[in-house]
Amino acid sequence: MLKHRQSTHSVIMCRPLRFGFNEQTGSDNEFQHKPSKQEAETVLTSALSEFDNAVNQLTEHGVEVLVLEHPEDLHVPDAVFPNNWFTTHSDGTVLLYPMKTANRKIEVIPQKLNALLENSGYRIKNIEDITESLNQNQILEGTGAIIFDHEYQQAYTALSDRCEQAIVEAYCQKYGWQSNIFNATSSHGKSVYHTNVVMSIGSEFAVICGESIAKTERTIIFEKLESCKKKVIDISFEQMERYFCGNILEVKNSKDETTIVMSQSAWRGFNTTQRKQLENLGHCLINDVHTIEHIGGGSMRCMMAENFLPSK
Repeated sequence: MLKHRQSTHSVIMCRPLRFGFNEQTGSDNEFQHKPSKQEAETVLTSALSEFDNAVNQLTEHGVEVLVLEHPEDLHVPDAVFPNNWFTTHSDGTVLLYPMKTANRKIEVIPQKLNALLENSGYRIKNIEDITESLNQNQILEGTGAIIFDHEYQQAYTALSDRCEQAIVEAYCQKYGWQSNIFNATSSHGKSVYHTNVVMSIGSEFAVICGESIAKTERTIIFEKLESCKKKVIDISFEQMERYFCGNILEVKNSKDETTIVMSQSAWRGFNTTQRKQLENLGHCLINDVHTIEHIGGGSMRCMMAENFLPSK
């Protein structure tokens, strides 16, 4: 039901009107950094500027960007990362996902999302809350938690407080995915909060932090990726944690050209060989989102929710 091509020409991004350090998510996200009092005065302005510049770059390159805005009275410091609470699918389905913290749960605004997509010319058949359809009360934070290989119907998930095993297994069974579940830890030995900072999958490549995965599980995951004809680009702890090299996303532009979207930090983090490997697979579109990365703990992939819905 939910199978479609690996990359989309359209993404949904959410303007960070209330962006800031999220105290509620800071307990398990080692990538977040609380700003000093002096930094805090400019965080929101910087985040809005970085967001607008990223939207402009994507648009100028021919990638459609639909901008969603939350009501200004909602305290949603992580709203700039919408890929965690919904996914869209080529059969017209929109799936809603259970978020871990209270101030992330209120990011879920399906009515406004529906209006944005409908008004932009896309057809929605139904909006489905997976906690109801799966009869599960566990946490599964969208494409933060699940990395999809659409062509081969593979779903990769690193278990954490935001990606719990029972709901992953139920999800894959219901929607027809083969589950590849593993554990990933940071260089400090803590579970990595989201799979999409550990790895990214494109049409022909997989970027993954092998040393974050236990050796026995790593072998299984790497063999699966290679059997699905992915060129594996193995990144280090430093590349994952300091540079967000795993948090990139392949999209298509209006000419159907492959574009690999990443942050300026990620581009700097890749070594020369890895850069050439990615450039041989598509155009690398680089965005400076250092404030959003440093304070929010997520990078360019987290900022984009893919739009696979059919046009009207």
